[in-house]
Amino acid sequence: MMPSEAPPRTASRRLYDFFSKISPQEMRERSVAAGLAIREMGVSFTVYSSDENTDRDWPFDVIPRAITSEEWAPVVQGLQQRSRALNAFINDIYNEQRILSDGIVPADVVLGSKNFKKVCMGMSPPFGAWAHVCGTDLVRDIDGQFYVLEDNLRVPSGVAYMLENREVTKRVLPELFQDCDISPVDDYPSQLHSMLASLSPRKNRKPVIVVLTPGIFNSAYFEHAFLAHSMGAELVEGADLFVDHHNIVFMHTVDGPVRVDVVYRRINDEFIDPEVFRADSMIGVPGIMRAWRDNKVAIANAPGSGVADDKVVYAFVPEIIRYYLGEEPTLRSVKTYLCMDPVDRDYVLKNIAHLVVKPANESGGQGLLIGPHATVEQHELFKQLIREHPRNYIAQPTLTLSTAPTYVDQAIEPRHLDLRPFILHGSDVWVTPGGLTRVALRKGSLVVNSSQGGGSKDTWIVGGER
Repeated sequence: MMPSEAPPRTASRRLYDFFSKISPQEMRERSVAAGLAIREMGVSFTVYSSDENTDRDWPFDVIPRAITSEEWAPVVQGLQQRSRALNAFINDIYNEQRILSDGIVPADVVLGSKNFKKVCMGMSPPFGAWAHVCGTDLVRDIDGQFYVLEDNLRVPSGVAYMLENREVTKRVLPELFQDCDISPVDDYPSQLHSMLASLSPRKNRKPVIVVLTPGIFNSAYFEHAFLAHSMGAELVEGADLFVDHHNIVFMHTVDGPVRVDVVYRRINDEFIDPEVFRADSMIGVPGIMRAWRDNKVAIANAPGSGVADDKVVYAFVPEIIRYYLGEEPTLRSVKTYLCMDPVDRDYVLKNIAHLVVKPANESGGQGLLIGPHATVEQHELFKQLIREHPRNYIAQPTLTLSTAPTYVDQAIEPRHLDLRPFILHGSDVWVTPGGLTRVALRKGSLVVNSSQGGGSKDTWIVGGER
């Protein structure tokens, strides 16, 4: 919100003035009001443990994070550039594989990835877009610059919480919306619907769109239901759909079968079609891959798009941008060490206490090591894992993540945070104004995932005072 011993930053002046003047009692009341609003709205997420699944209220911090529109504009351009390049990469991998034959990316890195799906070879979805919805995680280092930490191209989640954060903030801080020019985010469902509709194989005026969910026990089920309702689409499970002998997807309804044009799937590739992937899947739709390959239905994100959602591939994204677009990357990537490379692996093993080590294909903060916060025993365990499976691990420097004022235990303290904007890629590329700011609520922690004890804030892209 403000540099050390300096006036507040331009975007945060109104927030600084407001929170500097309200009393501790009023601060508590605003925070309590936010919690009550979240409970009333039913905003929740699921935490998995060894013996139970627990639904919890969404952890929300009442102090927004503000970014100026001038700061945000180049970020939008960089995210659009990154989306175009990554989609060109995926399309190439499942067709000509020029980038592999030209030696820009090692073939074994891609073809040996568990996210490479051979059944997708020869496919080219509408507009050459595979990752139609992407959640890109951004962080700010001590230099104040935004860095891309990772790209989430398979089944990215969190956008419903971005929308609900704004709704809660409007309820508890209504006066601030009268004074500040804050970019709206509530058009995301209509933008998502328009993008999905543009993918329809049938060019009918109102294509039938469904949101395919694994069911109520999925940690993101709240979001699945929220988006389906917001778009006016049907929320379905695998058993609600079937594929006929013409490879057409239908939905069971009380009035009989209804043809489906677009499936916004929130199920991982491995479970989407038991005919092709896991035969034991009870949440997929038998034959849906046949329908997709026959261009009888569109699937977003397209099966196989996770081939670019690999932390090893992440290290090559700057070269991917140069290769397909002939441009220099405008968003920086974090320095990445590939443990499959002998030189990099030796460096990681010697410096593991100072690095963040990540598995190549996990998400949600699972399976990572933050070297400076880990024990010697944990260092040794990860060294052994790296030696046994070097392709499965990458390492990055421990960044000095930016902080923002956060209301914790009835006091305002700095907490580390990141930002996940969402990119929609159809005939064009659209980026949310801001995104989901995730906050590490534990003091000193760098892990922001809600499943790991993190929370979130409303994110404001601010143009100026009214």
